[in-house]
Amino acid sequence: MTMWSTPTADPGPSPSPAARGNARRRETPSIPAGRAGAAARVRDHRGVQLERAVEDFAVYLSAERGFSEHTVRSYGSDLRDLVEFAHSRGIDGAGQLDLELFRDWLWRGSNAGLAKSTLARRSAAARALSGWLTRSGHAPTDSAARLRSPKSDRHLPRVLTRTQVEEIFADLAALAGTGDPAAARDLAVVEMLYASALRVSEVVGLDLGDIDAGRLTARVTGKGAKERVVPFGVPAQRALQQYLAVREAFVTRPTAALFLGARGGRLGTRAVYNLVAGLLATLPGTGPSGPHTLRHTAATHLLDGGADLRSVQEMLGHASLGTTQLYTHVSAERLKESYRMAHPRA
Repeated sequence: MTMWSTPTADPGPSPSPAARGNARRRETPSIPAGRAGAAARVRDHRGVQLERAVEDFAVYLSAERGFSEHTVRSYGSDLRDLVEFAHSRGIDGAGQLDLELFRDWLWRGSNAGLAKSTLARRSAAARALSGWLTRSGHAPTDSAARLRSPKSDRHLPRVLTRTQVEEIFADLAALAGTGDPAAARDLAVVEMLYASALRVSEVVGLDLGDIDAGRLTARVTGKGAKERVVPFGVPAQRALQQYLAVREAFVTRPTAALFLGARGGRLGTRAVYNLVAGLLATLPGTGPSGPHTLRHTAATHLLDGGADLRSVQEMLGHASLGTTQLYTHVSAERLKESYRMAHPRA
């Protein structure tokens, strides 16, 4: 790098080495030798604006880590709140973040009544940002490495009964039988959500080439851009065939997307949310009414039917077996409920 200097006036006679040493001691606080390098780096990194660092971090999560759009958006919202909190403390540089600031930020959120799950996500976002800042040379130390997440409350997910699932598919099949292309598409979408226990982002992300109709499998891209192959059943195969026969009605331009919206582009997650919410609104029971309910239901029905936990984990694309184990609790609760209702000595 070219270093530019500014001409100055003649400084006159140079001070003696002793005088220069005394001047330095008066101007600069004494820093232990082991900390001198770190202190210098902190001073250097104060110029890196937090806002810019957070923006670059979001690009890293999306482009290099393959995080979903939803996760990047959630982390971005959390970290923008962190930036505002840091500004209120007079901090605007990435190198000035420390563990105390992160803890105070989470404490403020807790006092504001944020759910434990939200606080846990904020803690994860802060640790991820801090680690990236250190690896990228924007901060001297990983100050959030010891930041702990509050244990989130584990609520059992809403699960539909087999009868309710059959009712949903009977209604959708009746509408698809009228020849309406949108109804045929909706049936195929819901079949894939339930048959393969897919996330809504995985369903709308399917391309034509991802479906192997002969082997009854689909190649999906899950969290972290990880691919896996999942099975689906004959009912889903029939629904896909019925939809593909009328898919041309949606096509306005060449596209590889499997499921298309009214304007010919890839079907959006919001449209699927609205579809499933409408289907579940008429069913008894409380809890979430989005597409994830069908994923929960499929996983629980698999375990009810005797599938082993590891196979269900692979099908769902869970990185941790602990996440899949939640459904064993659901199955146990359903078994207890059936016992209480059916056993004469319950």
